[in-house]
Amino acid sequence: MLLADLGADVIKIEEVDKGDDTRQWHPPCAPLSPNQPSESSHLPPESAYFLSVNRNKRSVTINFKTPEGLEIMRELIKTADVLVENYVTGKLAKMGLGYEDCRKINLKLIYTSITGYGQTGPYAGQAGYDVIIEAEAGLMHITGEPDRPPSKVGVAVTDIACGLYAHGAIMAALISRGKTGKGVWIDANLFDSQIAGLANVASNYLVAGQEGGRHGTAHPSIVPYQVFPCKDSFLMIGAANNRQFGILSTQILDLPELASDPKFALPHNRVQNREELVDIIERRLKEETRDVWIEKFKGKGVPFGPINNIRQTFEHPQAVARGIAVEVDHPRAGKLSMVAPAVSYNGKRMPITRPPPWHSQHTVEVLKELGYTDERIQVLKQKKVI
Repeated sequence: MLLADLGADVIKIEEVDKGDDTRQWHPPCAPLSPNQPSESSHLPPESAYFLSVNRNKRSVTINFKTPEGLEIMRELIKTADVLVENYVTGKLAKMGLGYEDCRKINLKLIYTSITGYGQTGPYAGQAGYDVIIEAEAGLMHITGEPDRPPSKVGVAVTDIACGLYAHGAIMAALISRGKTGKGVWIDANLFDSQIAGLANVASNYLVAGQEGGRHGTAHPSIVPYQVFPCKDSFLMIGAANNRQFGILSTQILDLPELASDPKFALPHNRVQNREELVDIIERRLKEETRDVWIEKFKGKGVPFGPINNIRQTFEHPQAVARGIAVEVDHPRAGKLSMVAPAVSYNGKRMPITRPPPWHSQHTVEVLKELGYTDERIQVLKQKKVI
């Protein structure tokens, strides 16, 4: 999707009968317009999950287990810059669409495999979903409250991280191809991506043998850096250095004795005396409401923020000012609100030029671009190749 945002013509290949799995991941769904095209009226509603990750793409359905479908895929590969696949390791090769097969068709092709565990190693042939990798690659062990069971993150963060790594790798490969004229096989996977995403927690273990643990919203190496209860609600506070801690103590909390106490003088002192310091700050914050504290924090240079729900997030004045939610015209759902691309260029966001496609919306269009006639397309439909 990020490549499509940048202007790439992304053709999403889906199964003929049911399409991408996320089409079935509902409710919720977008309400259907009474004016939707007749050719899509037999389809189920568009799932919000599918809509979230498929803007700016074209949808083509091909059964490439058939000889005719395999031939269509090969024709697409001839002129493609990039192929992205997320089959279990080795499965596409058995179908005649592995890296070596595709390389013979297009030497410049950037072949990107996104799998659960990568192309090598004892787990290479094993399927993996985001939540499985969160568990197996350490993230779930460090997520949640200390006295509660491990927890998953609220969104598929491992999937997202792997996609971002793959996106960066593809962009680098395109630059490399411009210099060498050759494509490359990119091995991106959830397991490696999640271990890389452990960041400082991984380094703590590798450098010092320190095992990570669950700290709730707190940070293992910074105090105070967590959610605190106020009189009526909650507030996230992050004082990551001595300057910020000094301002927090003296100008915001009105507890100047904290700043001069040797138990809290340096970052490692505050970590060593975490429980005592957190208790003092918590008792102080409970004396006033969240909004009172927000006013005290404003303009002081100490990071803070309320805990917003999703509605409050989209109504946040910063979100409104930045235009992060945009409205697009969807042929089946009418006016549809979506999250805009996150990055701006020279102050402008890349536009959503295509709404997320309905199942098989562009199959005929793409086949005609390949030179297929109406008669041949009709035969392929009858044979359930497309």
